[in-house]
Amino acid sequence: MLAAPTIIPARAFGANERITMAGIGMGGRGRGDLKNFLRFSDVQVLAVCDVVKSHAEMAKRSVDDRYGNADCVMDQDYRALLARDDIDTVMIATPDHWHAIISIEAMRAGKDVFCEKPETLTVAEGRAMADVAERYGRVFSGGSQRVWGDYNWFHRMIASGVIGEVEEVWVNVGPPSGLCGLPAEPIPDGVDWDRWLGPAPWRPYHPALIRGGFRPYRDYSGGGMTDWGCHGFGGALFACGLHETGPVMIEPPLEEGAKRLTYTFANGVRFYHGGGWGGILSFKGSEGELPFRDDTRRRPKPPNVHIPNYKGGRGFQGDFIHCVRTRETPFRSIERAHRTATHCHLGNIAYWLGRALQWDPERERIVNDERASRWLQRPMREPWNLPTSTGIGA
Repeated sequence: MLAAPTIIPARAFGANERITMAGIGMGGRGRGDLKNFLRFSDVQVLAVCDVVKSHAEMAKRSVDDRYGNADCVMDQDYRALLARDDIDTVMIATPDHWHAIISIEAMRAGKDVFCEKPETLTVAEGRAMADVAERYGRVFSGGSQRVWGDYNWFHRMIASGVIGEVEEVWVNVGPPSGLCGLPAEPIPDGVDWDRWLGPAPWRPYHPALIRGGFRPYRDYSGGGMTDWGCHGFGGALFACGLHETGPVMIEPPLEEGAKRLTYTFANGVRFYHGGGWGGILSFKGSEGELPFRDDTRRRPKPPNVHIPNYKGGRGFQGDFIHCVRTRETPFRSIERAHRTATHCHLGNIAYWLGRALQWDPERERIVNDERASRWLQRPMREPWNLPTSTGIGA
């Protein structure tokens, strides 16, 4: 399929001209991301949005303090920001169940997108986001700084052949999400609860959910499997050169068989959820292990191996800004983010159903398991929906 012509951002970027930005989802993590972008002299934040009014107010104060004025616009409806022609980019840090819808609408509106991880709630969302980014010629960067920033020692050591061919990997991250049974509480003033839920099934308000406590519940997130999993599994996939494909078999821990959730790839490499000896990541190769077991706190300087990573010289957020200007593909592209999140989602599905899954990473389908395939996408509460042409699970 031929991509549509790239939509030029609101302004042609001159050498000293700022890239304009709106922040959507201004909870603790969103305000942290916003402050990081405010440090860039070539970025100008024009507006912020959150369904919790107090979150938006705190974000607006940060922006106004940075620029010494009161010009930052505040809204509780993200669509008002996307309708503005003077906004080039959006930074999205909402709960996970909102990422896909806002990202897709933003890209269709001609905005480039920086979206916090986990970028998706389902496999179908990721494929839809990648397809829209290609069709509209948008730059999309996922928000995992750790895949390169924290784990590049492993990448360099493995790429230089220190442990030979990788055979097994342990990724020590949290558990899958589950059902939410929080009791109902009154909705306080300044909270648009219906909009916070958005495409998720309706349930009564509880304050923990708007304070970052949504991750244990699968209507809104994949739990530790997708939260730190997008960091840890993302780093492991990149180190092994498997970051643009996927496993062919996922086996949950069973009384007979796999003792840990186990991913097997077409080349025979196996990933395990949990365990290992090196903290979040442990690797076993044909000629050794990383980190070295004799002293995991001491790491030798890695060989001088160049591995393509961030562009522009200012970290992963600078990589996004550089790519907005140049129209290059960011290090954490939507395709890579989607493939990493898919890896995590498949693990959750295997846990939830308690049985092994056979996965076709080329067609992005679970083989011969209709019930499991239903988890690749989920019904959305009206009026919210995704493009219908993803083909996921078909």
